[in-house]
Amino acid sequence: MSSVQRRVGTPTPIGGTRGILAPGRMFTVVDFDRYPAPPELEGLIDWFWSVRWDLSDNQRHRQPVLATPAVNISVGVAPPPGDDPPSGPFPLAARFNGVTTDLAVRVLSGTGWNFAAKSTVGGFGAWSDDVHALNDTHLPVGDVLAVDDDALAVRVADVEFGARRAGPIGDELIRLLAARPSSRIARAREVSAVAAAAESDRSIRTVEELAALGGITVRTLQRMFGSCAGVSPTWVIRRFRLIEAADAVRDGGPVDWAALAADLGYADQSHLTRDFTATLGISPAAYAAGNR
Repeated sequence: MSSVQRRVGTPTPIGGTRGILAPGRMFTVVDFDRYPAPPELEGLIDWFWSVRWDLSDNQRHRQPVLATPAVNISVGVAPPPGDDPPSGPFPLAARFNGVTTDLAVRVLSGTGWNFAAKSTVGGFGAWSDDVHALNDTHLPVGDVLAVDDDALAVRVADVEFGARRAGPIGDELIRLLAARPSSRIARAREVSAVAAAAESDRSIRTVEELAALGGITVRTLQRMFGSCAGVSPTWVIRRFRLIEAADAVRDGGPVDWAALAADLGYADQSHLTRDFTATLGISPAAYAAGNR
């Protein structure tokens, strides 16, 4: 595993918009930032992120995200996920958001903010023995972790908005790690390293190639990903390629679809189009046209 383990903690560009669909429109209505995680959470937490918005009375912003298979621990006054949230304003709350296996959508209105820690792929396995069981959930943090929801929310809100708000959330995550088995934490970091390789290396197109990179069997890799990442390694490879496809066409410029499909490991252009359309609900060409 040494060649893979060196990838743990590879810096992620702060302020990047990977997986955020139509980010140009998003930046017209929200302030969005990312902040690095502390060294104690290396390989487990990718980054912290924040978003703020102040919309007019009649304005609503629908923000879809083709999310990586990650967990988010968030504090804020944000609406719940989905296309039809109840009317706000929303109370201050600390929430757990499991791996989203579908297209993630938030509809923003009024004034609000959110601050969150995003796990690496597999990183939340350091805190949970079965991440798969938490997929697609939106719960109070205390339902998943031994944390006082209200106290954490107040601690975060009492800090000046910005990077310092990472402190209370990060402190809780570090505190909880102390009670977890070191072998489990190491396993989560191992999964994170393998997943990072799948994200960055387009030549990896099958679970067999990913298992060979990690020096383990396919069956072992599948078990590790199921418990730590919540999804299969094949699903992770496919999701990263779809995110790359969305990022490649979101500027609305001309695209060689056949070349893009081949570059991302699809058998042909039609396979990419079907996969993209089934996940995003819109074809790659229509998505590109909508971003012009």
